[in-house]
Amino acid sequence: MLNESVKNVKGIGEKFAEDLNLMNVYTVEDLLHYLPYKYDVLEILPLSELIHEDKVTIVGRILYEPSLNFYGRKKSRLVLTVDVENVAIKAVMFNRAFAKKQLNAGDIVTLTGKWDAHRLQITVSNYRKGAQEDSTEIQPMYSVKGDVTNYRLKKVISQALKDYGDQITEILPVSYLTDYKLPARKDAVEMLHFPQNRVQLKHSRRRYIYEEFLLFQLKMQLLRKQHREATEGNAQEYDVEKVDSFIERFPFKLTNAQNASLEEILLDMRSSYRMNRLLQGDVGSGKTAVAAICLYASLTAGKQGALMVPTEILAEQHYQSLQELFGELANVRLLTGSVKAKERREIVAGLEAGEIDLIIGTHALIQDDVLFHDLGLVIVDEQHRFGVEQRRTLRDKGLHPDVLFMTATPIPRTLAITAFGDMDVSQINEMPAGRKEVETLWVKENMFERILNFIIKHVQSGEQAYLISPLIEESDKLDIQNAVDLYHQLIEFFPPEIKVGLMHGRLPADEKDAVMKDYAENKIQVLVSTTVVEVGVNVPNATIMVIYDAERFGLAQLHQLRGRVGRGDKQSYCILIAEPKNEVGKERMSIMTETNNGFELAERDLQLRGPGDFFGRKQSGIPEFKVADMVHDYRALETARNDATFIVNQELLTNDSEYAKLRELLETDPDLHTKLD
Repeated sequence: MLNESVKNVKGIGEKFAEDLNLMNVYTVEDLLHYLPYKYDVLEILPLSELIHEDKVTIVGRILYEPSLNFYGRKKSRLVLTVDVENVAIKAVMFNRAFAKKQLNAGDIVTLTGKWDAHRLQITVSNYRKGAQEDSTEIQPMYSVKGDVTNYRLKKVISQALKDYGDQITEILPVSYLTDYKLPARKDAVEMLHFPQNRVQLKHSRRRYIYEEFLLFQLKMQLLRKQHREATEGNAQEYDVEKVDSFIERFPFKLTNAQNASLEEILLDMRSSYRMNRLLQGDVGSGKTAVAAICLYASLTAGKQGALMVPTEILAEQHYQSLQELFGELANVRLLTGSVKAKERREIVAGLEAGEIDLIIGTHALIQDDVLFHDLGLVIVDEQHRFGVEQRRTLRDKGLHPDVLFMTATPIPRTLAITAFGDMDVSQINEMPAGRKEVETLWVKENMFERILNFIIKHVQSGEQAYLISPLIEESDKLDIQNAVDLYHQLIEFFPPEIKVGLMHGRLPADEKDAVMKDYAENKIQVLVSTTVVEVGVNVPNATIMVIYDAERFGLAQLHQLRGRVGRGDKQSYCILIAEPKNEVGKERMSIMTETNNGFELAERDLQLRGPGDFFGRKQSGIPEFKVADMVHDYRALETARNDATFIVNQELLTNDSEYAKLRELLETDPDLHTKLD
């Protein structure tokens, strides 16, 4: 059986099995699906096209009997003279004495190794008797750990395919294989390990990519269906007139995109199923205003609301702005780790009794003793900063609260439908009227003094500035200027009336809050900081953002930092100090100076970096695919999504025997809580 221990495969002993366990290979099935991460394609090219010191493959006839010399203990040198295109090529093999018996004058050999164009010599790493059947040989390369080598791994995979290959069952209906011209599952797995040619490899990859996407999309669609069906009777009958008059309290008119998103969310809140929606909006696009209206709507339906944010500073800022906005309309409270025990007890009691309408807080909201009287709406800001479990815990606090996730990291459509396939997605993709675009400049470090003088001029006319440094302390490996050094440097450079503050992750929470408060009140004019200011903090007076060693940040992060300025009516600037060493780094800096549109930026970041580290943390929910790549294979992703939607909507998994194998496979997924029946 495929779920047997990998130790049952001939050739795998106790120690080898332990090393395979390090690679997350425990069963025969794990071994068969442990796929190469890349393929070395060895093409036989004419001698005239071989490049000096490249790895090359040549085919020729051995002219004379090979000569073998021994030197040192167990060390040998075997030399062949091979006729290639009527040129005598010298082939040298080290420590392959056994090959002397295998290779004779007149034999045709295929040799792979390092080419020396000056000596017409190849240092052989691989050889085999006979010519290649094809002019291209494909060598799979595996990611290995411990004492596992590529050679040994291939050997045991070959053995496992021989003994267990017939147990690899087809999971796709025959019509899919026919319509999409896909090889059978067993053949695809075999060809991915041992491709005979490029065409085989291409088709087996297509098959595996489609399968990975389809399984993931089916899981997402089923989760979405389960969420909806599990939550009958969650309709929030809010007061439309009160909500309309609440919107009139805002000092500005909502944008079309804000209105469209608001309508989608309010429609979800009124419906009988539980909302599970993601609200995406660029930095400063007005997500908070939409969130406030939705929270108020929930209050008019007699429910409580909760807003969870990643940092205490942000929680306080939201608390202050929502308190001002709601005024006498609601009892709004703040719950963070810094709240004193007595006040905390009072808040927890008030929530359970239903005396508190709206609670704003950090992950302190998801502690066991925090209970609600009747929680109607949960909003999680910067949702990718919280683990899946943390989000689920808050969602389970009420009976069936509606859940709205918000993010200022603009996620390209391709990624949104994949990572958040179990959610509905709303986008605020336009900026409020009258916002001046932040001017972005990319400069080298030799401009630093000019930048500091530029800051002095602006600060003296009443503005403020941020200087961002990527690390807190000196690292031996990374020769970069740290925040502490920068802070001292600025104190010496600036006139005494310009107050400089310092903020980084190692500061205790109360000190961070004090520094941020002083900055918000303009008691500090220039703030030196690591990226703690990245999320949400609003200082309309700040007009200059300087980012040191900007090439060390991803585009999404740079864009988030840029969003800290330009929140008032004055012209703002983002200055990137960077000397990138490679093309990707240079491209990133150029993109930043070319566009302020977060969604466009996100698309380009995705193309540069791939989806894996677009979100940073593994917990973001982005799946790990073995072969599929969401950027390059986006067409297959769209196809798989459409197919998955059709399969789930038509209930084919439960009603059609052709889909039984797909269903069995999905039922083993721990995230799908129920049997599919």
